[in-house]
Amino acid sequence: MKALALVTTLVTGAILLYGTMDFPAWGDPQAPASAHLSPHYIEQAIAETQVPNIVTAILGDYRGYDTMFETVVIYCAGLAVISILRRSRS
Repeated sequence: MKALALVTTLVTGAILLYGTMDFPAWGDPQAPASAHLSPHYIEQAIAETQVPNIVTAILGDYRGYDTMFETVVIYCAGLAVISILRRSRS
């Protein structure tokens, strides 16, 4: 059973690493996020959100639902871990 888990983990890891080969290089100024999204956020964040901090404007206003649901997922994962670890042994 442990061997099957190890093989599954290695295959999944290899697939994930293979999928990252299409990513742009770190810090590439021609990457889609740097070429299209970043200039819009930098130029329009204060005008569109009335928040003086760009990072807060992006996380709170532009990505508000995303941030909220990431928090919900982390909370649910924590509850699952606690419920598994606190399970009584019969």
